[in-house]
Amino acid sequence: MVTPALLRKIADISEKYNAQALKITGATRISIVGIKEEDIDDIWRELGMDPGAAVGLCVRSVRSCPGTTFCIMGQQDALGMGMKLDEQYHGMELPGKLKMAVSGCNINCSESWVRDVGLFGKSKGWTLVIGGNVGVVPRIAQELEKDLSDEQAFEKISQVIDYYKQNAKKEERLGKMIDRLGFYEVKSALA
Repeated sequence: MVTPALLRKIADISEKYNAQALKITGATRISIVGIKEEDIDDIWRELGMDPGAAVGLCVRSVRSCPGTTFCIMGQQDALGMGMKLDEQYHGMELPGKLKMAVSGCNINCSESWVRDVGLFGKSKGWTLVIGGNVGVVPRIAQELEKDLSDEQAFEKISQVIDYYKQNAKKEERLGKMIDRLGFYEVKSALA
C-alpha cells in the first residue's frame, strides 16, 4: 500500500535520476528501471526508505492484500499481519530464499497457495499453508494449521522458519525440504 504522495515522490525522484521506467514486479514491489548503480544509495535516502531485500538467500518482502482494511471480502486483517511479518522477517538470512503472502480471504489475491509460507483468512481465523512456489516446477502449498488467531499464526510461522533454518540444505527452498523430509514428518515436528 502506498499513498498518492509517495507515488509522486517516487515518480519525481525517478525522473531526477533518468530512470527509463517504473515497473510493478510480480512481488508487488515498484522497481525503478535504468538508474545508475552509484545513485542507488542517494535514491533510497531521498525516498526516506530503508533498502529492500530483493535478492539473496533471505526472506523477501511479504506480499499482502488489503484484507479487512479496504476490501469487503476480507475476513482477517491481511495488511496488518503482512506488515507485522515484513517488519519481523524481511531480509532475514536463511538457507534459501523464502517468500510469504497474506490473503484476507479464500480468494487468495496475494497468491498464498504458491508461496513458501502463506496465510489466508477465514471467519474463524487464519489458515497457514507451507511449501508453495511458482516457477518452472510450481508447487501448491500444503495446509499446516487452520483457525489460528493472529498470535498463534505469528508463533507458528516463527516455528516454521526456525525448523527451516535447522533442516534445510543451502539454497533449498522450503517446498523442496518438505519433499525431501516428507510433509507428515515436518507437520509432526511442528505440532
